[in-house]
Amino acid sequence: MEQDKKNRRRLQGTVVSDKMDKTVVVRVDRATISKKYLKRIVKSKRYKAHDENNAAKVGDVVVIEECRPLSKDKRWRIVSVNK
Repeated sequence: MEQDKKNRRRLQGTVVSDKMDKTVVVRVDRATISKKYLKRIVKSKRYKAHDENNAAKVGDVVVIEECRPLSKDKRWRIVSVNK
């Protein structure tokens, strides 16, 4: 059980919305190489994350970690907020 908590995925991203109570939307960017053009392209994905204290604001860089499902869309929680 303890081993499972250690191996949870962690991602770093930027808060793009904080309008919900105890929930923020985090945009995570990742760079890939286009197979056709062989150029670097940046793809992004948005995750809803649990913010217990409503500490994160729009523009903050946060680290999120996988957790059990908290609602229909929330499966991540905020570990740390880096302004």
